[in-house]
Amino acid sequence: MTNASSTYLGIIAGTIIGAVISWWIYYRQKKISQMQDRILSRIKELEESHGEILKKLADFDDKHEKAFDAIHELGSNIDSVLKKSDTDTK
Repeated sequence: MTNASSTYLGIIAGTIIGAVISWWIYYRQKKISQMQDRILSRIKELEESHGEILKKLADFDDKHEKAFDAIHELGSNIDSVLKKSDTDTK
């Protein structure tokens, strides 16, 4: 084998190895990119679900607060009626 043919063989082998490595890197990046897209879409779904849950919790808290206020007012009314009946009986 002459120097020229060895040079050409080295260039061809280097090109083939470079192409294989480039293809492998491209393929890995493509897989990672697809995985990241799936993860990001799942995160988006979870954020939307989280927002809905927070809204439901806020609504529940408002209803609970109204019920608590009504119970407290009812207790105050009962206390005032009891005090009034105590003063009337004396």
